Amino acid sequence: MSQRITPAPVRKSVRVQVSQSRAFEVFTARFGAWWPKSHHIAAAEMKDAIIEPRKDGRWYEKGVDGSECVWGQVLVWEPPARIVLSWRLNSKFQLDDEMESEVEVRFIPDDDGTTRVELEHRITAVDAEAIVAQVSAPGGWGSLLELYVTLTETA
Repeated sequence: MSQRITPAPVRKSVRVQVSQSRAFEVFTARFGAWWPKSHHIAAAEMKDAIIEPRKDGRWYEKGVDGSECVWGQVLVWEPPARIVLSWRLNSKFQLDDEMESEVEVRFIPDDDGTTRVELEHRITAVDAEAIVAQVSAPGGWGSLLELYVTLTETA
């Protein structure tokens, strides 16, 4: 049996020029507007990416053919301060029920009306180091959060 490892979490943060509630709303309710269509795992081209707004809600993609592919679920729903999502994708970006992975996003208001958005991806898996390398690489969480910032500040 392969040993599961838990490397240091991947941490990324950005600052957005909007209120905490607006930052949370754009991240969650408008998730599909900033998440790139190229970042999908289903066979069909992605039409939308959705976070259902409640604890135990799904985090999933909807294909142009109407199919749905669940990436994980909402573990914690605390608007406008925090959301925690399970991540059920392995290093090959395939669904894997053996994955123990969480993405926590905190929305921290600053006195000047901006919001600091802190993302932490915690991973425990056989291929955890490969996942860390991928989500830390160009096109990973850093680049994704920059897309989020752009939409948040222009929408």
